Amino acid sequence: MKKIALLLKVVKNDLRVLWYALRHPDRPVWLMPAFALVALYAIDPFNFAVPFVGIVDDGVLVPMALHLMVRFLPTELQRLRRR
Repeated sequence: MKKIALLLKVVKNDLRVLWYALRHPDRPVWLMPAFALVALYAIDPFNFAVPFVGIVDDGVLVPMALHLMVRFLPTELQRLRRR
């Protein structure tokens, strides 16, 4: 249970950093399309066809993708992450 709480905390922080970076004028060009692809993957209709596999898949791959996007941001945009 503690690992799930830690994962949720990391995902929440990553989403906050990405929200800040998406609104920042100096964001990288790749950020908007990458975030859109992750969002589309998270709401993919395949999740409705095979519900359990889709939930497990989203619970692992989406947080990993979000964390990788934050790691590839320039350091000035990662400042919020360190707080």
